[in-house]
Amino acid sequence: MSGITTHVLDTARGRPAAGVRVSLAVRAGERWSELATTATDAGGRIAGFLPDRPLAVGSTYRLRFEIGEYFAAQGLAAFHPYVEVVFTVHDDRPHHVPLLVSPFGYTTYLGS
Repeated sequence: MSGITTHVLDTARGRPAAGVRVSLAVRAGERWSELATTATDAGGRIAGFLPDRPLAVGSTYRLRFEIGEYFAAQGLAAFHPYVEVVFTVHDDRPHHVPLLVSPFGYTTYLGS
C-alpha cells in the first residue's frame, strides 16, 4: 500500500486551501512518532506521505492540519487552531483523507 493522500478545501471561500501545513504521525505504544510534515500545494493537495513506505495494517495514524495558520494568513480567526484526524488502517486499500474547512468548522471522511 502506498502512503496517505489528502485534499483540503476551504468551503468558506469555495476554493482549495493552499499552503496548509500537515503532519503525519503513527501511534507507537502510548506515544506518537512523527513521520513527515509538508504543506498542501496550490490545488490544496498532498499527493502522498511516505510514498515508498507502506502503511502498517492495524496501526493508528494521525494527520494534523494547521488550519489556524492558514486562516490567520488571510486575516481571519479560526475557531479551531488545528484539526487532528486519527484513524486506524484496517486494510491495504488507498487511504485518501479529504478535509473541508471553514473558520468555524470542518468535515472529514475516508475518500477514494
